[in-house]
Amino acid sequence: MEKLTLEEARRLNATMVQEEHLIIHALNVCYAMGAMARHFQEDEEHWMAVGMLHDYDYEKYPDEHLQHTKEPLLAKGVPEADVRAILSHGYGICTDVRPETLMEKSLFTVDEMTGIIQACARMRPNGISDLEVKSFMKKFKDKRFAAKCSRDTILQGCEMLGMEPGEVAAICIEGMRPHAKELGIAGTEN
Repeated sequence: MEKLTLEEARRLNATMVQEEHLIIHALNVCYAMGAMARHFQEDEEHWMAVGMLHDYDYEKYPDEHLQHTKEPLLAKGVPEADVRAILSHGYGICTDVRPETLMEKSLFTVDEMTGIIQACARMRPNGISDLEVKSFMKKFKDKRFAAKCSRDTILQGCEMLGMEPGEVAAICIEGMRPHAKELGIAGTEN
């Protein structure tokens, strides 16, 4: 396979990921990565595919995350560059693969950021449909809110990208918004 397709990423992810919250997280990251690709004028479907597959081994090996990713995905024909991108999102956490490309830096950043966006959207009557960056930033600064989402990782990723957290959040929100129903963030009013 020359590059990972979204269809193939969905198929591979489904072989390992069954828990609904992990499927939703993969979709959040997938759609946010598509928006980041648009922002950087890169291949949208390709970035979405890498986002879809980024937590391939997490459900089965939560304490050994990304230690059961490289060999299985390479054996299934996923290109080495895409596997490297997936491994790089764990940089400094569970891998030493430093994000180098725009795709890798974006994945590293949006992985945690989409968790906060989703948590924000779930609290709102209209879900993500009227979520503004200002509201996101208020919650981002409150470390008790969506406490498992690492602000330090997000800030480190934003620095790598040369962007402010609000800029990246705006792109991610736009990427996730059209898929609100599928992501369970359409709100209670809709």
